[in-house]
Amino acid sequence: MQADIRQVADGIHLVHGSNTNWVILTEGDAVTLVDTGYPGDREKVRASLAAVGSSPEAVTAVLVTHAHNDHIGSAEYLSGTYGTPVYTHEAEVPHARRDFLHQVTVGQVLKNAWRPGVVPWAVHALRSGGTAHVPVAEPRAFPGQGPLDLPGRPVPVHTPGHTAGHCAFHLPEAGVVISGDGLVSAHPTSRVAGPQLLPVMFHHDLGGALASLDAFEALAGDVLLPGHGPVHRGSVREAAQRAREHAA
Repeated sequence: MQADIRQVADGIHLVHGSNTNWVILTEGDAVTLVDTGYPGDREKVRASLAAVGSSPEAVTAVLVTHAHNDHIGSAEYLSGTYGTPVYTHEAEVPHARRDFLHQVTVGQVLKNAWRPGVVPWAVHALRSGGTAHVPVAEPRAFPGQGPLDLPGRPVPVHTPGHTAGHCAFHLPEAGVVISGDGLVSAHPTSRVAGPQLLPVMFHHDLGGALASLDAFEALAGDVLLPGHGPVHRGSVREAAQRAREHAA
């Protein structure tokens, strides 16, 4: 299955799955995989790793920006099959285990079905495993502050709001920010172009999501790799400011 892969810098690839992105960080033969798409994206995940000369066996760790189904679809598969550790923010660990679920409900989707793009998105989400039960059995909190000792040396940045433990990853030497769903560049249910917050129904805490734009504004970088939408090139600070303006 063909994967849509964009190399944005040496050893850094953004992969467009089915409405959701993931990121592959390579260092020699080792790989860090940031997010894993929907459950239905599994073959695309495997194909994307092969396309950059890697394999599931070479994935040193899976990093989870947040534990919605369209981001952790293959996390437990990789953990259970290959022993790959799955790391996320400590506040997201119980969410990844599915001790609880903070995700847009069917009722919320139905209330918003009149909005352009919502019904096609919902149909796709259902077909891709958006309501499947895909808990991570043993998610781990990040082991400490600062850069992780993994390929790409990503630095976790807590950006709560979309979920309580949502986390972005900063690659300071490359000037890249992996923003998950805390700051995106497009979504099938949005008619806004460019940097933005996701529509209101997707956030567990909209006020928190708005406040977390401050954290994005503080990150030095000129390449944004979002959980949804294309690569955004330009000041990450200005991207966060534009998102705030759209949300006003």
